Amino acid sequence: MEAINGLALGFSHALTLTNLAWALLGCFLGTAVGVLPGIGPALTIALLLPITFQVSATGAFILFCGVFYGAMYGGSTTSILLNAPGESGSIITALEGAKMARNGRAGPALATAAIGSFVAGVVGTLGIAFLGPVIVDFALVLGPAEYFALMVLCFVTVSAVLGGSALRGLVSLFFGLTLGLIGIDLQTGQPRMTFGLPELFDGVNVVLVAVALFAVAEALHMAWRHHGGEPQVLPVGKLMLSRSDLKRSFWPWIRGAGLGFPFGVLPAGGTEMPTMLSYYAERKLASPEHAKEFGTTGAIEGVAGPEAANNAAAAGILVPMLTLGLPTSATAAIMLSAFQSYGIQPGPLLFETQAELVWTLIASLFVANVMLVVLNLPLVGLWVKILKIPTPQLYAGILVFATIGTYGISNSIVDLILLYAIGIIGMFMRRFDFPVAPVVIGMILGPMAEQALRQALTISEGNWMVFVTRPGSLIILLVALAALLGPRIYGVWARRRVA
Repeated sequence: MEAINGLALGFSHALTLTNLAWALLGCFLGTAVGVLPGIGPALTIALLLPITFQVSATGAFILFCGVFYGAMYGGSTTSILLNAPGESGSIITALEGAKMARNGRAGPALATAAIGSFVAGVVGTLGIAFLGPVIVDFALVLGPAEYFALMVLCFVTVSAVLGGSALRGLVSLFFGLTLGLIGIDLQTGQPRMTFGLPELFDGVNVVLVAVALFAVAEALHMAWRHHGGEPQVLPVGKLMLSRSDLKRSFWPWIRGAGLGFPFGVLPAGGTEMPTMLSYYAERKLASPEHAKEFGTTGAIEGVAGPEAANNAAAAGILVPMLTLGLPTSATAAIMLSAFQSYGIQPGPLLFETQAELVWTLIASLFVANVMLVVLNLPLVGLWVKILKIPTPQLYAGILVFATIGTYGISNSIVDLILLYAIGIIGMFMRRFDFPVAPVVIGMILGPMAEQALRQALTISEGNWMVFVTRPGSLIILLVALAALLGPRIYGVWARRRVA
C-alpha cells in the first residue's frame, strides 16, 4: 500500500511539463551516448554533474536516470550494427545480434532488443517501487557496526570480485580511499593531506574526480589507441517483428527480466553474470529447429533474453543506492556523488525525508521507459548517423565540456590541475587494466565508513570485538571474506584437480 501511495505521489509530479521535458532530454542523450562505442552512462552523467549547482534536485535526477536507462537501450544498437558493445552488459547481445544483422535481420534484432529493454525496465522499476520500502524497513534496524560491515562488503565486491584482478581492484580502491581522506577531519578539526592549499580544506570535489576518471581519462585513452578508419555500419532494414519472432521473444523477455533484477540488487551483481546466464538458458531451452541458429545465422532468443537481463539488472542497481546509500557500479557511484552535491544522503531515511524526490524519480523511470520505446525504433536512422561521428572530434568535444564544467563549479585553477592530473592517472589505469569504479566508490564511501567505524568504537568504548559479537555485522563480514577468498581458493583447488 505504501508503494502504491508513493507512486501516486510520484506520478502527480513526474507528469508535469518540466519533469517530462527533463525525462525526454535524458532519454535522448542516454540513447545517443549508449549508441556511441566507449561512451557510457557513467561518463555522460559525470559530464552533466556541474548542472547540480543550477538545477533542482528532482530535475537533475530525472535527467540522470533518463540517461542511465537510455544508455542501456542504446548499447544494443552498437552491439548489433557494429559488433562493438560499448557496455560490458551488451557483450552477450553482440554474439547473436551481430550475426542476425549480417544475415539481413538487423531490424528484428533491434526491435526485440528495444521491446525487451522496455519489458525489463518496467519489471525493474516495479521492483524498485515495491522492494525499496521493504529494504528500508530492514535497514532502519542496522547500527554503525552493521553499516561499516556493509561498506566493507561493497568495497570487496566492487574492487576485488568484479574486476579481472583482485590486486588491481584493491589498488584502485586504496587510491579512492586516499582521495576521500583529503580535507579537514570532522572529529579532530585537523587538516589531512592538504599540502597547505586552502582549496583542499573541504576535500577533493567528488564531481571533479568523476569527470576526471570517466571523461578526461576516457578521452585521453581513446585518443591514445585511436588508429583512424571509419566504422562499418550494417544496414538496418525493416524494424518489424513477425508473429514467429514475437512468439520466440516473449518468454526470453520475461525470463531475462526476472533473472537480471535480483543480480542488480546484490552488491556483487552487475550485468555481466545475468546476461551470460540468460544466454545459456535460452540456448538450452530453444527448440531443436531454432537451436541450430545460435552461433550461425543468429537466434533472436539470444538477443531478447540477455538484453532484458541487462536492463533489469541496471534497474536493480538503483535499489541499494537509494535504500542503503551503497553504489555497486560506476554510474551509481557518480549519481551518489550528485546526491551529496545537494546535501542529500541516500539511505533508509531518504524515503521519509525526501519522499517527493524519491517517488517522483521512480515514477519518472516508468515514463522514461515509454519514451525510450518511442525514441528508439523510429529514430534508429539518426542513431546510425551518430555512429559515424569521427572519434577525434567526439573526444575533443568531451575534453572541452569537461574543462568548462569543472572550472564553472569553483572558478579554481587548482581544480583544473587536479582534473587533468587525476585524468592522466585514470588514462594509465585504463591502459594497464586498473578498474576506475573502485576509485569513485572508495572516495565516496571511505569517509562514511570511517564515520561508521568511529561511531561503532565509541558506542563499544573502543572494543573492536563489536564487529564480531553483533550477529548482523559478523555475517556480513564473513560474506565479504568469502567473496574475497572464495574465488582464489576455488582456483587453487581447480588447478590441483587438473594436475
